[in-house]
Amino acid sequence: MKQRTWPSKSDGQPRFTAFPFANKQSRPPKTPSIFHFQVSLSSSSSSKSNQYHHDFSQLPYDVLLKIAANFTLPNLRAASLVCKSWRDALRPLREAMLFLRWGKRFKHGRGGVKSNLAKALDSFLKGAARGSTLAMVDAGLVYWEMGRREEGMSLYRKAAELGDPAAQCNLGISLLQANPPDPEEAVKWLYKASVAGHVRAQYQLALSLHKGHGLNSNLQEPAKWYLRAAEGGYVRAMYNTALCYSVGEGLMQSHKLARKWMKRAADRGHSKAQLEHGLSLFSEGEMMKAVVYLELASRAGQAAADPVKNVILQQMSNSSRDRVMLLANNWRVLPSSH
Repeated sequence: MKQRTWPSKSDGQPRFTAFPFANKQSRPPKTPSIFHFQVSLSSSSSSKSNQYHHDFSQLPYDVLLKIAANFTLPNLRAASLVCKSWRDALRPLREAMLFLRWGKRFKHGRGGVKSNLAKALDSFLKGAARGSTLAMVDAGLVYWEMGRREEGMSLYRKAAELGDPAAQCNLGISLLQANPPDPEEAVKWLYKASVAGHVRAQYQLALSLHKGHGLNSNLQEPAKWYLRAAEGGYVRAMYNTALCYSVGEGLMQSHKLARKWMKRAADRGHSKAQLEHGLSLFSEGEMMKAVVYLELASRAGQAAADPVKNVILQQMSNSSRDRVMLLANNWRVLPSSH
């Protein structure tokens, strides 16, 4: 995993890491509930409700998709229980969920089926044809993996226009990687996904703004989105937030908050954060803790951890060294949003 996410001054050019496109798991946890629509419908005047019966199955399908295209299966089930017209209108989207489930089985070789990317794509496309933005995103991912980027971006765009935050995030990333790139439009879509709470989009938006993309870009704006993504559990954002607090870039300088976010990133497996936190503990005389983090950083490929780690180990007794190795061997990464 490439983890150098902070602009480097060594060659005069800022450097940023790319990261995997978002999938369904990274989608913000709160999807609009069908009960929001129930409330608005029930607020219609009683005189109107006496004049005619609402038949949602007669809604134009493009209107229905704007309401329900990014519903998850639980919300579709809830919506289908509201009344018969809702149940009839949402039948294509319920079918899309079945195709989506089979697509994931074929893609990952689960549920007693062998991995088959062609069958996975076919299932996702059938779900996308029935209007599910979740299926559009997964089909777009498969197209991207197959090198058919234009087709993938087309599906991302369709789902993004229907309000799917993961699609908006993926479209933004795609536009940054296009030839030629379109950072202005990319920032527009990343911002939409970020406002919706999509942590990967928040992180990528911060990187793009940090690099100078976007109107009225300043140091405070990327720092704000780094912090928001960090609070949402995105590890690389935790690391960059720690750097912002450490040097006072875009956030008020605070060594206490810098240490807090660096430790959080380190505990979630960010090797550079493990190195930085280990060195910080070493400077404070916390030798046992320091050498554990430095050992973890070293195992993750951070060679700069070795000199300090070896100096500390040489000063320890055999039992202390054994204790350090035991702690490092038993260490488990804390959960995160990647």
